[in-house]
Amino acid sequence: MMPKPTLQTLLLSLTLITGASLSACNNDAAPQAVDEQVIETTETPAAQTDTASSDESDMDGATAVDGTPIKYDVSAWQTGEVTPVTLDDVTAIKSTFGTVTSTDDNSLDYASNPATKFRFMKEDAPYLDIIDSERYLELGWYYANPMDTDEEKAASQDHAKKAYTLARQLMGDEGGQLVSDMLNGQIVKNKTVGEQQIELAKCEFYSCMLIFKKPNS
Repeated sequence: MMPKPTLQTLLLSLTLITGASLSACNNDAAPQAVDEQVIETTETPAAQTDTASSDESDMDGATAVDGTPIKYDVSAWQTGEVTPVTLDDVTAIKSTFGTVTSTDDNSLDYASNPATKFRFMKEDAPYLDIIDSERYLELGWYYANPMDTDEEKAASQDHAKKAYTLARQLMGDEGGQLVSDMLNGQIVKNKTVGEQQIELAKCEFYSCMLIFKKPNS
């Protein structure tokens, strides 16, 4: 005959059953907590993606506003006759550029030699200069960029036209082509053009310079 269970045995059995039930409940709830964490984690990159998309849109918007490119009507400048001049005729050269607004007798040329600078614009306007020394004659003018104002662009175009005309006076049509090449980004160094020795000719970083090396210098 089997012995009858005592009260102590019944209480122990009931405790074990209750513990097992609680453990099972906890095991069922755990995956739900993990799932919630996964959902929260995967939602965060979505927000980051939206931010990145917004940044790209802003960048695209900024890039779209890049100014109007400057056009130099070289084909219209090359028509008509010009009066030839020589490098040592500074008076005739200055007359092509216009009226001198200021003169600096203590300036320096391309190679840091003593020189005289003639300015043809006011201090606050896009510059147009001639620098004359024993070794070099230099033409310099403001080279506008697409983000400049309409007034600055117009001044740059007018300066380039005067330089083009003077280049034709000094070197013929080859000189006009040289200035046209400069405006299109070409750089010329140590080259003879129309019987003139070009030390340097270039347009970049808001500046154009056309430097002639004088004969016997």
